[in-house]
Amino acid sequence: MMKIRSLVAVAGATALTAALTVAMTTTATAATPAQTAARHTTNVMDACGRPAPGQMRCYAQVRTDVAGGPAGVRGVHGGARTAVSAAAAPLPSGLGPADLHSAYNLPTTGGANQTVGIVDAGDDPTAEADLAVYRATYNLPPCTTANGCFRKLDQKGAATPLPPDAGWGVEEALDLDMVSAACPECKIVLVEGDSPDVADLAASVDTAVAAGATEVSNSYGTTENTESAAYASHYSHPGVAILASTGDSGYQIPSSPAVYQSVIAVGGTSLVKAANARGWSETAWSGAGSGCSAWFDKPAWQTDPDCPGRMVADVSAVADPQSGVAVYVTDKTSLGGRLVPGWNVVGGTSAASPIIAGVIALSGHPGRFPNAAYLYAHTDGLHNVVGGNNVLGDQDCGGDYQCNALPGYNGPTGLGTPNGLAAF
Repeated sequence: MMKIRSLVAVAGATALTAALTVAMTTTATAATPAQTAARHTTNVMDACGRPAPGQMRCYAQVRTDVAGGPAGVRGVHGGARTAVSAAAAPLPSGLGPADLHSAYNLPTTGGANQTVGIVDAGDDPTAEADLAVYRATYNLPPCTTANGCFRKLDQKGAATPLPPDAGWGVEEALDLDMVSAACPECKIVLVEGDSPDVADLAASVDTAVAAGATEVSNSYGTTENTESAAYASHYSHPGVAILASTGDSGYQIPSSPAVYQSVIAVGGTSLVKAANARGWSETAWSGAGSGCSAWFDKPAWQTDPDCPGRMVADVSAVADPQSGVAVYVTDKTSLGGRLVPGWNVVGGTSAASPIIAGVIALSGHPGRFPNAAYLYAHTDGLHNVVGGNNVLGDQDCGGDYQCNALPGYNGPTGLGTPNGLAAF
């Protein structure tokens, strides 16, 4: 990968943009790095597998060495435990809602008038039942079709017929659980695209907005390319906050749709408990996607010096599978025989996007986010993340902020992570 900073030293913005365009186009045709998982660990696997050409890849990463949960937890259905009381049962491995609220200084109430849209590919037939287990385990209020909190639609907006299972069940469970963790009072609409095709998922975003979503989380992407601009309008809905994960391949060619100017690009961190005033320590996750766009202009509200185009990320949340979140999923097609049905520890920037969507919903002001400009004007309300980098293999940015979590804005974590709701 080219060293962006060294190019800046010898070329102006116009020359750099042209050089980036040539280099990134060549790289995209050879490797499509945004579609390749970060290979920095041996105990993590892609949740959705490798996509076909013209398809998006989900960014969920699953731990293969941690699975299962307390027996009593698995007896939960429809919001009620049948074996062990909520107070008595031990909690599953992985971060839960209380951890996220503590780390990010979030209130436990709010967002009751918000509907968070989740866009994924294919049907997860156990989505609602699995969500009931997750929410009951952590004493969150039920969110069901019956009480009007939860809806599942196809990409045309109909409750039936739903598309076939595309193997994205882990991703869908992760998205549902993280929205629930961040904003327990929010309503949720899950829109299931006919396939992971770029066009189907773009259409599904429009459907989520038409169904009343006030925030829409998209935990998927593909390497930006000459066709990316054709789908940008589907991710621009003034009055609705549109978010997208930056990907799990470290410093690379940026991922679309995260690179769109109308989208809040969500990067990732490693989050662990610590004996400090905050109670938590946070550094850049090595897999968090970042990069300088060769196809999309730098928006006026983004002023980092060494990238003449749109730079990702904007903001971030926990994504490292090694410090991952607890997720309950039993979709057989998604699990395949590779994972244990029930509790798993999951990460990837797929976790970060729905968390931030839930935080925006908690604040209740999605209209502030036709883009990420509001965040750049309210950095005091964020934890600036310093330490770590997202350099994988021979990728390098020459010590620049684009791949190193330096003070202030940096590529892997953007402006930082939530510290309450002041920035939202």
